[in-house]
Amino acid sequence: MKHFKMSFIVAALCLAAAAWWGYAHAGLAGALSGLGIAAILAVMEVSLSFDNAVVNASVLKTWDAFWQKLFLGVGIVIAVFGMRLLFPLVIVAGAANLGLMEVWNLALSDPQAYSAHLSAHHAEVAAFGGMFLLLVFLNFLLDSDKELHWLGHVEEKLGSLGKVSSISVMIALGTLMASLGLVSEAQKMVVLMSGLWGILIYVGVDALSSLLEKEEEGGSNVGDMVKRGGIGAFLYLEVLDASFSFDGVIGAFAITTDVVIIMLGLAIGAMFVRSLTVYLVKQGTLDEFVYLEHGAHYAIGILALIMLASMKFHIPEIFTGLVGVAFIGASLWSSLRHRKAQRLAVA
Repeated sequence: MKHFKMSFIVAALCLAAAAWWGYAHAGLAGALSGLGIAAILAVMEVSLSFDNAVVNASVLKTWDAFWQKLFLGVGIVIAVFGMRLLFPLVIVAGAANLGLMEVWNLALSDPQAYSAHLSAHHAEVAAFGGMFLLLVFLNFLLDSDKELHWLGHVEEKLGSLGKVSSISVMIALGTLMASLGLVSEAQKMVVLMSGLWGILIYVGVDALSSLLEKEEEGGSNVGDMVKRGGIGAFLYLEVLDASFSFDGVIGAFAITTDVVIIMLGLAIGAMFVRSLTVYLVKQGTLDEFVYLEHGAHYAIGILALIMLASMKFHIPEIFTGLVGVAFIGASLWSSLRHRKAQRLAVA
């Protein structure tokens, strides 16, 4: 439980703040309401982002202790205040042509209007996040060097397609073009640009990571920094978290329009996801449950398609969360069977 110590401390502080905020506005009933809603949002965030934690762990396990702590420290500040609070404010500010402080006052004084501005730009955000997550999934699935295949011969055949240069980007671009049929004519250009930015940022971060790895082989100072922690990987994980987090912010407004309670509840969830990531690394869980990483990536692939579909259809957050849990559960079950078969083979 030592890996979750800070998460429990943060949870206690955030729940206390949520209760105080509710009490300040509606007395005892408000305090209980704020406490309960913050707890619900925290659970929702963890359930939606469990697969994110598994993928984070697959990258983080190559880092040293310093960068792991940096990810948990600086990364959580970016995750909570950057993506769960500041990024939605920036979107509304740009859409409404207002300053950040004006938008913050709008969020506090008229949360319904703030939520409406935020939801009005859901399609663009979904296109950006959907494309980034789709590439995360495709580059895992279409990996010709991957030796372990959860779906057996079918997955092995799909993996062999990775030998074709840039096939993941080609599929992502085709998916983006097809998804434009889900939005109105007036939205198509902005959705297309958002999706292209999602692809561009994924490719850019991947290129940066590859460049720094080459520098490492050459023995440069930058390469030494990569060896200690992974600059490109750090950026990759932060963008990945951003793609997950904004969908959670939108979903939170279905539960409450109080932006302070939303931030506190999602902060608790984000902290537990970070701690869960470190726990998976320290315990070597990914090495013990060999298909867990597969299940998480398949869940991310489904989430990418759900985000794109949400540009036209309302998809309940509970469905999204249950899909992720189902894939994680199935991969755990397959991992246990694989481990049992390995032990029998040795015996």
